[in-house]
Order: sequence, then structure tokens, then C-alpha cells
Amino acid sequence: MSAILLEAAGLTRSYGSGQPTVLSGIDLVVAPGETLGIIGGSGSGKSTLARILMGLEPPDSGTVTFRGTDLFGTDRNAIRAVRTQIQAVFQDPYGSLDPRLRIGSTVAEPLLALGLDRAARRERVREALEAVSLPADAVRHYPHEFSGGQRQRIAIARALVTRPALLIADEPVSALDVSVQAQVLNLLLELRRRLDLAYVFISHDLGVIRHVAQRVLVLDAGRIVEQGDAEQVMRAPRHEVTRRLIAALPGTRATSGP
Repeated sequence: MSAILLEAAGLTRSYGSGQPTVLSGIDLVVAPGETLGIIGGSGSGKSTLARILMGLEPPDSGTVTFRGTDLFGTDRNAIRAVRTQIQAVFQDPYGSLDPRLRIGSTVAEPLLALGLDRAARRERVREALEAVSLPADAVRHYPHEFSGGQRQRIAIARALVTRPALLIADEPVSALDVSVQAQVLNLLLELRRRLDLAYVFISHDLGVIRHVAQRVLVLDAGRIVEQGDAEQVMRAPRHEVTRRLIAALPGTRATSGP
């Protein structure tokens, strides 16, 4: 891998004495322009890992660095600058948008940390909405006036408006109708190519991960049980957890690994 954009080393997380460990010894790297898929069932730790990688929740031990800056370090100015380069898209496209705010204010909100003037913020919002194929007059409307797929496009626009290098997408299509999921996935792929974005794409659905990721990391009970090239893992899974996930895909057969 020629460069490292995001690196996590030795991450552990638990939620109190007597509680099961949620994450244990997680190491991962993401290169510029790459999509790393993280797959796991309920309780595997993938959502906790997402929050840590976003800088929203500290690990008990271990580090997360973005372009060499520790997300949980002591240099607050450096951390603030880095966090504009890491944005997130969440599962619920309605719950992630404030129903009281017009779309223009919602999409512009992350720009307040950049100190841009009103004209510059307006132009950034226009560019972000155009990137997700929404009309410019969407800024005057409220979230409830849009379909689920359109609301997720708005959430993606909000994530793009700071011109980040990395998007962390936590189950971004699981709440959408099946007919809309492919549209949003194809949009994310197009944005990655056009903007040279990197993604950490988290899902319980290996079919989704197969569609978007170059590499895959399989979690079970807070541990990495398998990782590698996405196509290779699909063809010859080595771990029983991976084989079960593949077996759940309609019309898919996989060869067991050695």
C-alpha cells in the first residue's frame, strides 16, 4: 500500500466491569481513494468501531491516526482540522437530518467550523447538492418533503460539503427500499471515482460490501476473523463466520478455504 490515510492500531473497547469486550485488538489501514468494507452480524462490534474511527468515542486502548494526527491526542487544533476531513453517513436518512432546518442550513452546518463567509458557504452547498444530483432549490425545503432515497442523498451532500478525504458510511442503505439501494450505492461509487474519496463502508450485508469494497474485514465478537481482497474472500472464505455470511446471499456459492 503506497500511502496510509487512516490507521487504527490495537483498538480495544468495553463498557464496564463484567461486560463483554466489544472490540479487541483491532488493526486496520485505509489508503487514499480506497474502500475498506467492514462486515459483521449484530453484536460484532462494527458500529462501535465506526464511532471510534469517526473520533466520536475513545477506545480503552489503542490509537487512531489520520494522516499522522492522533484523533484522541492533545493537539486540539490539529484534531479539529483533521475532523473536517473525515465525514460520516449514517443508516437513518431521516433521523440524521434536523426536521426543523431547511436543507440549505443542514448541508451548510459542517462549514461553520471552516470560517467561510456566507457566499462561500452558499457555493459549497450548491456544489454538494449538484454532486448528489439534487436541484439547487432543495435548499428551501425541509427533510419531510423528500423521499428516503433523496434524504440519504442530502445526508451525503452534507458529508461532502467540507471536501473530505474519507467518508465513514455506517449501514448507509439498509433503511432504504431495495429499489433505491442500488441507486445510492452507485452514487457513492461514482463520487469515489470523481472526488478520489476513501470509504470505510460498514454493513451486515456482504452483498453490499462486495459491490463497493476493494478490501474486506470480517468482525465477529469484537475480533477480526478474516480480512483480505474482497473478491478473494468471496471466492475462498477461510472462516466459518464468513462462510455463513456468504451462504446467506441469494444464489451465491463459495469454496471453503484451506
